Amino acid sequence: MIQICGPENAVPYQDLLRRETDPDISRRGTHERIERFLMQLIRTARWLVLALFVGLIPASANAGVFISVGVAPPPLPVYVQPECPEPGMMWTPGYWAYGDDGYYWVPGTWVPAPSPGLLWTPAYWGWSGGQYIFHGGYWGPHVGYYGGVNYGFGYGGIGFAGGMWRGGFFSYNTAVMHVGFHDHVYMDRGVVERGYVARDSHVAFSGGPGGIRHEAGPEERMAERDHHIERTSFQQQHESVARSDRNSFARNNGGHPSNPAVSRPLGNAGHPMSQSQMHSAPQQHGAMNNHIQSQSHSALQSHPASMQPQSHTMQQSHSMQQPHPAPQQHSMPQQHSAPQQHAAPQQHTAPAPHNEGGGKHK
Repeated sequence: MIQICGPENAVPYQDLLRRETDPDISRRGTHERIERFLMQLIRTARWLVLALFVGLIPASANAGVFISVGVAPPPLPVYVQPECPEPGMMWTPGYWAYGDDGYYWVPGTWVPAPSPGLLWTPAYWGWSGGQYIFHGGYWGPHVGYYGGVNYGFGYGGIGFAGGMWRGGFFSYNTAVMHVGFHDHVYMDRGVVERGYVARDSHVAFSGGPGGIRHEAGPEERMAERDHHIERTSFQQQHESVARSDRNSFARNNGGHPSNPAVSRPLGNAGHPMSQSQMHSAPQQHGAMNNHIQSQSHSALQSHPASMQPQSHTMQQSHSMQQPHPAPQQHSMPQQHSAPQQHAAPQQHTAPAPHNEGGGKHK
């Protein structure tokens, strides 16, 4: 018998001839080659899809760690916005973050912007590939996409209706903002109404089962191409202190955090920082602190009595789930997260009490 010898085995010549002439054997061989090719193509496509997904995430959405969780965040609690402690401060809504023991609440608070002209885009949770993905907040010249989540107080799901920068000073829309001074304020309810996606929703995530349905519009997509700045040191410390408080976790508070909002960022002692502590803090945005002091001093000279704080009654939060699965973390390019949004507002006839449902104002 004639054999063709190879380095590993010898193949009978008759078998080789039969493989070439037998239609069934030839078809099987062709099918096997096609299957191998398709498997290689699928493996390659997986990497291409992953690379494309990473490339499509806005520059602001990548904050070093990519967090995904298998269980949806709890509903946003209902709370009253604290009065703005001084002119020039910016409102940042509260949100659910995720730690070793599940979701925990980061209170809404007033903070100084990194520099005049910048606005805050909130963090949000978005549904993707069977997971809830966290997109962190960021500063930029325009408010970007935050999933259509209704955080209230000007963050109704699209853009920001709580105020605007005018000549280096921030002016507050008192239709949704709770301030105790009269300089640099105005009232515009129309812009507030146009910013709602899900007006009465308390859902804290976008997409997926039961999530907010909102695709980014042209202005939101345009904002994603802006230069973004990550959270300030005040905001980072604020979240860190909230994470260290066991009562902030949903498993311990049942979705009803005891401090859903505070007037100033939390300090190391777990209490809101004082005005002197904030202005003397060695953080990277000291120039903005000087700007805040200047704007506050101007308002105090004109209306010293109006700066007295007013009391407010907290409203009851809504019930929520208690998820604790461990999050998956993936290394991501160093940038800033997109953000996010939360709680839905209830209607209110007058901004003075600022007792808006879902932590929001009309």
